Amino acid sequence: MALSRRHVLALAAGAAVVPAFQFLPGRALAAPEEVGKLIADFAGGKEPQSGKITLTAPEIAENGNTVPISVEVESAMEGDDMVDQVLILADGNPSADVATFAFTAMSGKAAATTRMRLAKTQNVIAVAKMADGSVYMDRKEVKVTIGGCGG
Repeated sequence: MALSRRHVLALAAGAAVVPAFQFLPGRALAAPEEVGKLIADFAGGKEPQSGKITLTAPEIAENGNTVPISVEVESAMEGDDMVDQVLILADGNPSADVATFAFTAMSGKAAATTRMRLAKTQNVIAVAKMADGSVYMDRKEVKVTIGGCGG
């Protein structure tokens, strides 16, 4: 998968992660089919399963400009039980793809923490792709009282 400039790539152990945003005033919000396509492309056509991945996000974000999230995937981080990448999506933002984290065995564990902007109340979705090709997904709804993307 080619990474766009909106993606974040975290390589090696403890790499710092800086989210990249591209929110333009007046831009339409991501369509549900766009989110589905992003997930399908990332998953390589496999159906994401529940389990293994845990997304942590606040239930209510008073300000959508800076919403803390973290993701962790249960993995031995070796052989087929290694996390290759984790994709973070926000289904109600102008651009649904927020970040992509890449992991190696040197990462030690598959975990990342960042902050993101949310335009409105919406689902935040984390999708993990494993070395054996399996895919896992978790989703949390975050209620936003003041939108962070001009809303």
